[in-house]
Amino acid sequence: MVLDKVVLLGRTLEEYRRYFALDIDALRGKEILDVASGVSSFTAEACRAGLKATAFDPIYALPGESIRQRCGPDLDQVIDAVRGLKTYRWEFYRSPERLRGFREQAYRTFLDDFAEHGGRRYVPGSLPVLPFADGQFDLTLVSYLLFVYEDHLDHEFHKRSLLEIMRVTRGEARLYPTVTFEGVPCSYLDRLYTDPDMGHLGFEMVPTDFEFLVGSDRYLRVFRR
Repeated sequence: MVLDKVVLLGRTLEEYRRYFALDIDALRGKEILDVASGVSSFTAEACRAGLKATAFDPIYALPGESIRQRCGPDLDQVIDAVRGLKTYRWEFYRSPERLRGFREQAYRTFLDDFAEHGGRRYVPGSLPVLPFADGQFDLTLVSYLLFVYEDHLDHEFHKRSLLEIMRVTRGEARLYPTVTFEGVPCSYLDRLYTDPDMGHLGFEMVPTDFEFLVGSDRYLRVFRR
């Protein structure tokens, strides 16, 4: 799939649960950060379910109406791009139209929550800098930014971003997927694993029961050694 930019898409709590093998009940009382969350409804749905979640993305610096105007065109671009591609498995979504339904549900739920809660749940900013305290979060999630956009974001960006994510995370980070849009493992992974600056971190590939993009049946767990 060829994209000329990082697209603005939303994903639901159910998709996050599958991506990251989340146990919702086990997360009660934990501080959760969703990085590069875009118009995902995870934070809205998680807070509605009694969890403590914060979302972070540069798009939150814009007013809600400006975000709304971008949602449709970005979604159209992606739906058109994935039709007929062999790098996707459709067992879960079944069709591009059903995939669109998930994405529309996510961004509509997000927009309503963003209008009501604004800066209390949605913090604007861009990696590789996070405006949070050291060890502020028990769990940090990153979906569809690091690794998948290998052509757009270089190794240094990945390294600095991951170090910053772990600075604000006292528990663990989970990143999904770890393959590019071509369905191949990101070439930065081995370099990150062996980088001396990452020596205080451990890495584990954890299998999940979900695969849409070919090869995306696992997430990367990062933790302090």
